[in-house]
Amino acid sequence: MADLTTRFAGFKSPNPFWLASAPPTDKAYNIVRAFKAGWGGVVWKTLGEDPPVVNTCSRYGATSYKGNRVAGFSNIELITDRPLAINLQEIKEVKRDWPDRALVVSLMVPCDEESWKRILAAVEETDADGVELNFGCPHGMSERGMGSAVGQVPEYIEMVTRWCKQHTRMPVIVKLTPNVTSILGPARAAVRGGADAVSLINTVNSIVSVDLDLMAPEPVVDGKGTHAGYCGPAVKPIALHMVAEIARDPECRGIPISGIGGIESWRDAAEFIALGAGTVQVCTAAMHYGFRIVDDLKDGLARWMATKSYAGIEDFSGRAVANVRDWQYLNLEYKTIAAIDQELCIKCGLCHIACEDTAHQAIASLRNGGGRRYEVIAGECVGCNLCMHVCPVDGCITMQRADDGSRERNWTQHPNNPMAVGASPVDGAAE
Repeated sequence: MADLTTRFAGFKSPNPFWLASAPPTDKAYNIVRAFKAGWGGVVWKTLGEDPPVVNTCSRYGATSYKGNRVAGFSNIELITDRPLAINLQEIKEVKRDWPDRALVVSLMVPCDEESWKRILAAVEETDADGVELNFGCPHGMSERGMGSAVGQVPEYIEMVTRWCKQHTRMPVIVKLTPNVTSILGPARAAVRGGADAVSLINTVNSIVSVDLDLMAPEPVVDGKGTHAGYCGPAVKPIALHMVAEIARDPECRGIPISGIGGIESWRDAAEFIALGAGTVQVCTAAMHYGFRIVDDLKDGLARWMATKSYAGIEDFSGRAVANVRDWQYLNLEYKTIAAIDQELCIKCGLCHIACEDTAHQAIASLRNGGGRRYEVIAGECVGCNLCMHVCPVDGCITMQRADDGSRERNWTQHPNNPMAVGASPVDGAAE
């Protein structure tokens, strides 16, 4: 089996699977259970200054899709509502008892230097491995000038990160909000401020659903609702994109990344790592299935790595980054055509309906005795992949290469582009 040991931002954990700062990491009881289950690290639920915040009832909402429970999850919970002193004492005890696990402490205080200096000094005494600056929370705390209110302003990110680097010996991880037009501005600001790593994404601002009887957004608090932070499997594509943008950006190149967003299988984790993440943080999946899910995550990732002859995480971390390109550098001479395996086809007709109604009319519906047969019209197929995605049978429809591979030409070189100058494709770095 492959070695899952992970080195990240100056400290080590036995595997890359960490619990994100959230309800599962709110107290020593939960975290000890997590470590016993096999998690490699945790980010302790965000600490703030006393007096503690006051949370609402209820706090969570969810989106279920076609029988899949909690495809998306939302919350309006704030940072820890437990006294700072109790949290600090428990952090110290847990780190003492579990020295081989990564223990990072998430922090959020008002945007002034003295507040950060005070809480950093207090956390440093716990012997925690590092701190994570929570610049991502989109609800409740943002209305108080914290969380995403800081994370959406690169100048604030750079300023606070620099303060923290001046006032602590611990590695500083900056947690980024996805609620921005481009993730690169905040990420570059964190780098300029001296961050040792970044983590992303925090939750996406959302209204997850509406109670049509109460006519209020969910979760409902005494007949009213508010915007919430959205997470879970539904946000994974957003998170992957933002991780890749940072990993391939020249100004951020080399900054360690902790990937967060919808991870609930080893494959999800492998995708984040392939796009540049060094560790992955999990929350919704643990809340849905319990801490023992880490067994499947570790076993699945190690077995897959062994089949690929990857001895360690670093052997494939970032391997996919070079293949992420801006659209204008994709090869426009590459051609594919759909192929239907008639032995696997169950004659449902979904491929024909989708193509006929919404695409390129490239799948014919033919009489075949008393039934139907579906065939691709090669001259009409543009290789869009729609039929493959709607087909309910794995492997029934595949995309077959139709060009000979002898030509490569992107939009910067194409004769239809009036600005084409015959330039060669670049390495995919963000421009």
